[in-house]
Formats: sequence, C-alpha cells, structure tokens
Amino acid sequence: MRRVFLWASLTLSAIVVVGIVVQLYLIAAWVFGATGALDAHKNVGGIVVHPAEVLTFLVAFGAWWRSWRNIGLSFALALVGTIQVFFAGDVDNPKHGYVHGLHGGLALVVAAIAVYVARREARTLGLLAPRAA
Repeated sequence: MRRVFLWASLTLSAIVVVGIVVQLYLIAAWVFGATGALDAHKNVGGIVVHPAEVLTFLVAFGAWWRSWRNIGLSFALALVGTIQVFFAGDVDNPKHGYVHGLHGGLALVVAAIAVYVARREARTLGLLAPRAA
C-alpha cells in the first residue's frame, strides 16, 4: 500500500513542478502583452498547483508514516506554497511591489522543494539510482 502513496506523491509533486513552469510562461506572456495570460496564471495556480501541494503533504502520511522528516518536507512544500500565494498582491495597486516580488521568489523555493520530493519518491520506488554513500 505504501507504494501507492509513493506513486501519488511522485505524481503530485511532478504536477507542481510542471504547473510552476506553465505559470512562469503565462506570467511572462502577460508581462509582454498577452491579455488573458494573467487569468490563466491564476487559474493554473489555484486549480492545479496549490491543491497538488496540499495533497502531496496529505499523501506523505501514507508514504512516510513515522518518518517525520520526510513528512515535514512535504509539509514545507504545502506551507511555502500557501505563504507564497499571499505575496501575489494586487496588480492594479502596485503600492508594495517589492514585497509582492516575493511571490515569484518563493515560487522558485516551492519548485525546488517539489523537485526534491519527486526525486526522493522516485529513488524510493527504484526509478532512480540510490544516493552514493
């Protein structure tokens, strides 16, 4: 049963990584004038990426029961992903633009954590070579 949870965690964390890449493309498209790209960026984040972050944490309990370090890393993915959303700010009111810039900066942290979680699960499932000693 643990393998099912590991596969779910691998899939969800990979969805987070791919979703962040899509969001980066969409926000760049918006910056360069694509009018609907901002809404698409928000939709991908709200419908795909953020739920996948939270589900990755919940699935970690089945994949890593009593391995609190591994569960904690999956929790960090959901926590940083949630905090990152609050830094998005209001595009029409750029009063605190530098603070809202943390939204993009923390997106890179979320992506790094998601890649780490995906690699951890892939290694545990035997899809990647084990770490060198």
